Amino acid sequence: MAALEIITFGCRLNAFESDVIRRAAGEAGLDDAVIVNTCAVTAEAERQARQAIRRARREHPGAQIIVTGCAATLAPARYAAMAEVDRVLDNQAKLRAESYAPAAPVLASGRGAADGGGKIPLPQAGEGGRVRAYLQVQQGCDHRCTFCIIPYARGPSRSVAVNDLITQACEMVAGGIREIVLTGVDLTAYGADLPGVPTLGMLARRLLAEVPELPRLRLSSLDPSEIDEALWALFAEEPRLMPHLHLSLQAGNDLILKRMKRRHGRAQAIETVRRARALRPEVAVGADLIAGFPTEDEAMFQNSLDLVAECGIAFLHVFPYSPRPGTPAARMPAVPPEIVRERAARLREAAAIAQTAELQSRIGTTGEVLVEKRGAGRATFFAPVECPTDLLPGHIVTFRFSGVSAGRLTGAPVR
Repeated sequence: MAALEIITFGCRLNAFESDVIRRAAGEAGLDDAVIVNTCAVTAEAERQARQAIRRARREHPGAQIIVTGCAATLAPARYAAMAEVDRVLDNQAKLRAESYAPAAPVLASGRGAADGGGKIPLPQAGEGGRVRAYLQVQQGCDHRCTFCIIPYARGPSRSVAVNDLITQACEMVAGGIREIVLTGVDLTAYGADLPGVPTLGMLARRLLAEVPELPRLRLSSLDPSEIDEALWALFAEEPRLMPHLHLSLQAGNDLILKRMKRRHGRAQAIETVRRARALRPEVAVGADLIAGFPTEDEAMFQNSLDLVAECGIAFLHVFPYSPRPGTPAARMPAVPPEIVRERAARLREAAAIAQTAELQSRIGTTGEVLVEKRGAGRATFFAPVECPTDLLPGHIVTFRFSGVSAGRLTGAPVR
């Protein structure tokens, strides 16, 4: 039977947009198609996307293959030249139903990523029985970190109006969503382009106040240099704002951070984690770190490695540095690829140790767990939890944690 399949690479924002794509393609009557939503953050992400495109053609010989996302936006001709590909859509066109109509062009563009491309679409209420969903509040980025190509694919920073987000959050909760995760390309830049200049903290407070039926609100990646005081106050006061802080750190060495053109230093990163733990001792910390940035020597790398233990980073995303053509970092003296891989492996090893320590520290404690699907849930502090299969998705259950198994907390509901 003909069906629509979407393959998603990359960030939470891409995951959000894949839901928008599914609805847009459905409105256009598209079926018997595979849509590949690509990522451009690393060369490896692009390699995996090309591999998925070729595999999709082998497994679905009669299906239409459509490629979109950041990699397709930055290099549409490269993907259009692949024999397996029938249509290429940029990041604006992919969100529009007309892009999936039979008469749509092979290379379809919206207004273009560089100029922002107009209004941000909103998702529908929870679909497919999910109880946890992303809500995109911001798109694009005004900063130019030297390693990052994404602003060229996503355009300038632009925000969704607070009232629109409140309306959408209400619809999501009415549709069965129990946890909303606020997401964006540069989340802490939220509101700078809106009348009155609301901050991310102001938005989060309004959402929680005006959607009292929402049990859990979570934030995705935050820039430590931009966390506003309203957000810190809410973090301290509001139990429905989850005790989980994921930081866009990228490195733990000040010179490397300067060469990356980041706006924080090592001391500010450590102080951000210290402040979070002082306000909410139960907080868990996640972060993004890049291994092998150009000019990074062993001592500089050691500063990043040490940061994992110093900050207790339990949920670490490791990115081996990958030169992106057109970025300033691509012109800097490169670290040999084998050293990049070796440093990435050491960071992942440190991350595994930190995550195990984090999970083991929870043994003997109690905490609320959102059952996301049969047998699996997530604690307030983001850790995955093994749940009894008789617990229904959507229930929030108080657990006593008693062990760790295969990277998940185990335990039993407190009856």
